[in-house]
Amino acid sequence: MREPPHELARRLADRAEAVCRHYLSNGRRQGNYWTVGDVRNTPGRSMFVRLADSARGSAGRWTDAATGEHGDLLDVVREALGLRAFADVAKEARAFLGLSHEAACPASPVRQRVQAPSGSSEAARRLVGMSQPIIGTIVETYLRERGITTLHGTGSLRFHPRCYYRPDDHGPTETWPAMIGSVTSLDGRLTGAHRTWLAPDGLGKAPVDTPRRAMGDLLGNALRFGVPGSVMAAGEGIETTLSLRCALPDMAMAAALSAAHLAAILFPPTLNRLYIIRDNDPAGDGARDNLVERATDAGIEAIVLSPRMEDFNEDLRCLGLATLRKSIADQLVRQDRYRFLERVA
Repeated sequence: MREPPHELARRLADRAEAVCRHYLSNGRRQGNYWTVGDVRNTPGRSMFVRLADSARGSAGRWTDAATGEHGDLLDVVREALGLRAFADVAKEARAFLGLSHEAACPASPVRQRVQAPSGSSEAARRLVGMSQPIIGTIVETYLRERGITTLHGTGSLRFHPRCYYRPDDHGPTETWPAMIGSVTSLDGRLTGAHRTWLAPDGLGKAPVDTPRRAMGDLLGNALRFGVPGSVMAAGEGIETTLSLRCALPDMAMAAALSAAHLAAILFPPTLNRLYIIRDNDPAGDGARDNLVERATDAGIEAIVLSPRMEDFNEDLRCLGLATLRKSIADQLVRQDRYRFLERVA
């Protein structure tokens, strides 16, 4: 018969660090613990997962010091992927452990997993759950080829080696490696995903008509890097936002994925000042104006950061990091220039 819940939890605990790296990728190891913001993979340090048995407790047990929540690694699988039914949690855990459903229950008929509606938030959650961290993959190669070398805190980016691509002309489905971006709400709930299909060597995008596509609930949400406090920056594209982050590595940033979604991005309750990462095009100007108006109405200071060329990734690649830092220095509020730019430099 299939493994009971306690046996699945024990097997996951035997691989506690691997489970945390997969499902809690926004955290990091600290001694005998994995620390992260919460069980839904929010960046931070208030939740800790025990990685090995000790006199203080068993491997795989976790506690969130901020909320008092606690549980085992089955709870991590459930909450990180937003699963509801335990049957789905068990399936995901067995898939992670490499256990065969058929071997576990040979007398039972094989049940088909209910397919999530195409483009839905559930489909996005499953896609993110099937992907892996980017370090050492061609996603890292792709970003570094774009001049983006500041990769700490990029747990919202994942790698899928064979992501389905369906041509717009209804041609045959293809598979390409892809950079997967996790789109989340302000409370860290995964609501969507962004796919960037890549060439097999990572030196550019895949040769398809639309190498970038998003799915799920995007409006107001974003792909996030770092935890926003009183100051953050927001832009359209992933590469543009990460390029500015190379110059300001300690500033929290968010990529809204399009001009329309940038104009509608929701503000964290702690935010006092928003830097708007502008692209030099008409759509970027429209998003800038709308976002400045919304931020001002909310009592948030809005400051536009403008590139010298078409966008900040072009600035980074063509002008270099030192010039990029100089070009934004005078655009920052003085205290932010010291906090995020001069002190780092």
